[in-house]
Amino acid sequence: MGILNVTPDSFSDGGRYDSLDRAVERAFAMVEEGADMIDVGGESTRPGFAPVTLEEELERVVPVVRALTEAGLPVPISVDTYKAEVARRALDAGAHIVNDIWGFKRDPQMATVAAAYDCPVILMHNRAEAVYEDYDAEVIADLRACVDIARRAGVKDDNIVLDPGIGFGKTYEHNLRLMNRLHHIAALGYPVLLGTSRKSMVYRTLGTTPNDALEGTAATVAFGIAQGCSIIRVHDVREMKRVAAMTDAMIRH
Repeated sequence: MGILNVTPDSFSDGGRYDSLDRAVERAFAMVEEGADMIDVGGESTRPGFAPVTLEEELERVVPVVRALTEAGLPVPISVDTYKAEVARRALDAGAHIVNDIWGFKRDPQMATVAAAYDCPVILMHNRAEAVYEDYDAEVIADLRACVDIARRAGVKDDNIVLDPGIGFGKTYEHNLRLMNRLHHIAALGYPVLLGTSRKSMVYRTLGTTPNDALEGTAATVAFGIAQGCSIIRVHDVREMKRVAAMTDAMIRH
């Protein structure tokens, strides 16, 4: 999954693709580099981000999704949002997947929209604060609760993907611990998406910056695939596609 942030303030590429022409060009470039799907996001979720209004997010996301659809983008489009109206309008414009960083827990209409459109959904683990009594068990319980919300609304099991939420509602130590327990999430029986690209867990460990975290991201990608993750959400598509291909060759031989 190639990341397409159409925002002015995302943590590593804010402002680079916030014009329609640049966004479309970047999406097609990522497909050329090997992306199997493109994730379009109109609100930065970096630490300390400022939430955007519904109207502003719609203005950022929907024209890009429509332009990619009209240009014949040959891979599915995911919309990265926790707002039901953004999801609905993006799906109407041609998006295929809803990627919700709050796992259907923030907007009560999100699950209903996803069920009505019969689309794949990505449910991410998240919390407002990184406070846990039994961290491992609570992450699993939280994800099960997301699945329950989706299923009660009518979302099919075959349409559900889980995301452990690296970097969301977790401390640095929490993130590292969860990376070592991804197989527990895979054991829940749903495909798992891993999003570690350029995140603070990586560049803090390496003592670098978000844009100088390629090798660390590669390590997390290979480790995640080896534990059962089946989708990787990345900025550096060409390089991570190679990492994934090599890891697949070894673990699936």
